[in-house]
Amino acid sequence: MKSMRFFFAMLLLCGWNLAAYSQAVGTLTGSIKTDSNSPIGFANVVLVHAADTAFIAGMVADADGNFSISSPSEGKYILRVSALGYAGWASAAFEVGGPVFSKTFGFIVLTEDTKLLKEVTVQALRPAIVQQADRLVVNVEGTALAAGNTAFDVLSKAPGVFVDQDGNIRLNGKGGVQLMLDGKPTYLSAKDLRAMLQSMPAGNIKDLEIMANPSAKYDAEGASGIISINLKQNNADGINGSVYAGLQYNALAGDAAGGNLSVRKGKLSSFAMLDLVRRPNLRENEIKRVIHDPAAAFRFNQAGREEGHRLTPSLRVGGDYELNDRHSVGAVANLVTAREENTFGTQSVLHFGAIPDNMLITTVNNLQSELSSATFNFHYLGKLNTSGTTVSADFDYVKLTNDTGMEFINNYRQPGKGLSARSETLGSENPVSYNIYAAIADFVKPLHEAHKLELGTKISQVISDNDLRFFEGMGDDRMKDDNRSNHFVYKEDILAAYVNLSSKITNKWRMQGGLRAEQTFSSGNSLTLIERTSRNYLDFFPSLFLQQHVGEAYQISYQYSRRIDRPRYDDLYPFIFFLDPYTLAKGNPNLKPQYTDAFQMLHTLKSSYSVSLGYSNTKNYIAEIPEQNASDSTTLFQKRNVQSFKSVSATFVVPVRILPAWEMSNVLQVSYQHFSIEIKENLVENKQLYYLLQSNHNIQLPARVKLELNAAYQGPMAYGVYRVKPLGWLDIGFKRDFMNEKLEASLNLTDAFRSRHLRGEFSDSGNFNSFNQYRGSQSVRVQLRYSFNRGNKFDLNKRNTDLDELNRADK
Repeated sequence: MKSMRFFFAMLLLCGWNLAAYSQAVGTLTGSIKTDSNSPIGFANVVLVHAADTAFIAGMVADADGNFSISSPSEGKYILRVSALGYAGWASAAFEVGGPVFSKTFGFIVLTEDTKLLKEVTVQALRPAIVQQADRLVVNVEGTALAAGNTAFDVLSKAPGVFVDQDGNIRLNGKGGVQLMLDGKPTYLSAKDLRAMLQSMPAGNIKDLEIMANPSAKYDAEGASGIISINLKQNNADGINGSVYAGLQYNALAGDAAGGNLSVRKGKLSSFAMLDLVRRPNLRENEIKRVIHDPAAAFRFNQAGREEGHRLTPSLRVGGDYELNDRHSVGAVANLVTAREENTFGTQSVLHFGAIPDNMLITTVNNLQSELSSATFNFHYLGKLNTSGTTVSADFDYVKLTNDTGMEFINNYRQPGKGLSARSETLGSENPVSYNIYAAIADFVKPLHEAHKLELGTKISQVISDNDLRFFEGMGDDRMKDDNRSNHFVYKEDILAAYVNLSSKITNKWRMQGGLRAEQTFSSGNSLTLIERTSRNYLDFFPSLFLQQHVGEAYQISYQYSRRIDRPRYDDLYPFIFFLDPYTLAKGNPNLKPQYTDAFQMLHTLKSSYSVSLGYSNTKNYIAEIPEQNASDSTTLFQKRNVQSFKSVSATFVVPVRILPAWEMSNVLQVSYQHFSIEIKENLVENKQLYYLLQSNHNIQLPARVKLELNAAYQGPMAYGVYRVKPLGWLDIGFKRDFMNEKLEASLNLTDAFRSRHLRGEFSDSGNFNSFNQYRGSQSVRVQLRYSFNRGNKFDLNKRNTDLDELNRADK
């Protein structure tokens, strides 16, 4: 009861502080451009003492060259600006009268560094990776490998990202990533999240933001952090946009077409993105199993191939309207439908110890799925005064439906038995629906002497209805199997509140600390089995960040956060899914959330070079455990809570400019992983030193051709009970602009050597389980994109919404 009173006291505190009063904080602002009036994005901006040039503050300008730095304490200062390929710039010394002092530097013009460029004409190359104080920014816009590829391709190549055989995303060797799109979670299961990202053109993406330790402002969901995919924003008064069309071939053919349009007139700004994508689905799979038996071990060898297509039309529309210079409202709708047809054929050879008992099973699994997703967001932003006090509110409603039908045709044959073959036909229907409601309110207020207070609340509700029906036979002879069918309804309510305070302690030290409270009420009800499970719990999630400015371009950040991963809804359903006659998957309604405490020390030099050292400890880690049964020779896969997962890691980001027209970004991640898992009362420990090296090369060739190479090698990895074997890949992309950069043509070859095979194995007490999976990653893509624009530049309001509820949903 005390914790409940404290939680609701926090809610009242948030409401009371909406009317608080405090002193204004000034800013130093400006915009960086070339002498031909083109913006210079991602330049380094540094504020130093005029007397001794000691570092005071710094940042990286945005893509349009804009920057804003909070005013320091009283004194004399100099502002310095630098960018690769340009001569540096420094302001005259200026006097700051206190934190309310503001100054605009207007347009700062940088000239080309002729000593560096010599006789070579170079188009500006944007830094591929920029390390900021609390996040790693991976720039995507304009790169050769983005053109013609998908959002999934870009995400899977991001620093520290690993995608497993089921499409689950891991960051820095850890699972539990919260994926967001323009500040909003994506509301999909791993399978459908993969399909959605494969349907999204990478050409619509501006950048990726990777936050390993988010502040208390964000939902606590996501043990390994947050990855935000930020789409391109309209930045011209009038009309701008683009249209594209492309083809893909990876042994199956696919195509895509679409476009985006942005319009601003007066106080109204709006946008629309329409895509129609037909993506091929190709998967090759090999499975080997041994189930120990004192009399005769059971061996299972399976080879499978899946082929199909997913047709996905999607529409994203939205807009903002400025009520006046301080208040604006907006709305966004994201509508997606998808129809998928796949055929998965397998051949399984079963050895029961004696040759006459061997069996060959040929299985054909036909799948048809129809998905619809409608997401609506309504947004308000108010600027209460000129000192930066803001209040924002969001309301979200999401409706998701998925109707999946599957048909299994199994043919059994024993070698040498002639006509003794038999066959069976099984089928299933699985309509699923989700309704999600969420309301969010945030309040931001600058305080005296460069302090800032953030408060917020969130209320959300999820209701899911999953009706799984199994059948034997087909057509008019089809009969429902009540022993396997189940109808399950799940409901979850979360109440949350947070407080976050950032402060400048001294000229060299800054601090940000926060506390988030989340009260969860959940219940699952099997209407078929008349069983109900419920769980109510209150959790607190502290976060602390200390930033030390050691020198003019060198800073150290010390970070701590506590986060949670609630089970995905489909993992809670008490259903048994049949993958083949000897392979089953089952949900677990008794799954508990997993909690992660993460520590990190980040060294950053010139906003480009960085070294991070981290440690994390996850309790009640959720892992997939294979249970092999000698009695019926089956293998059952089920998610369970294991004892713990501990990881010690180091990440190095090293960009290198080899030539004026050749930039290279290198990322090396090394971690020691330790899983402790109890299986059938036996403690199993899985330890591994893991490393991932990624090298991305941007090369400006003659005739305005851009070449991009992405090479990576991943060492062995511990993944729950599995040991994943090493793999590597090489991607090659070419891009050329025509018609004054309005027309863009691209050619991409991904996984050039067809080396991206995911292989892993697990062995215990004589039992063995291994997999080797290839997902059609070797492909050729071509694309044409035509861009148009007209008007002056402006900025759209950026939403500050944060939902995670349907990240755990299964469609």
